[in-house]
Amino acid sequence: MVRINVNAPDKILYDAWATRGGMENWFLRLSEYKKPDGTIRGNMENVEKDDNYKWHWHGWPDETVEYGTILDCNGSDYIKFSFGKAGNCAVTIKKEEGETIVELVQDNIPTDEQGMHYWLLGCKTGWTFYLANMKSLFGGGNDLRNRNEKLQQVLNS
Repeated sequence: MVRINVNAPDKILYDAWATRGGMENWFLRLSEYKKPDGTIRGNMENVEKDDNYKWHWHGWPDETVEYGTILDCNGSDYIKFSFGKAGNCAVTIKKEEGETIVELVQDNIPTDEQGMHYWLLGCKTGWTFYLANMKSLFGGGNDLRNRNEKLQQVLNS
């Protein structure tokens, strides 16, 4: 589990996870969502259960791509998606002590040595950075992502 408080309205935070434009604002270089019939969703159109996605990261070539499925979502404060070999991720937006919390839980991570190293530790590091980037951007700060694909083995890509 990774949690962070973010000073932004719930709807904006939900859209940050559930729309192409939202994901590309703080997380991805490209986020494409397709409906089950193959139609590509619009830039600010919310995903729905059973949509498929294609994601590309800043700092990585186009050959590095993640494909997955939206497993569940409610249109307001919860979204769950498959995350390749790394299991599934569920994001909940909630109030706590007067602040808005974004909470990500990743489960079904392989428990073999490779899974524990690459997915458990690697994903925890990645999610920690990207949620910090979300907080920075929504708080009026800088975009911390590495956009130079020639610069490798850095925390922010």
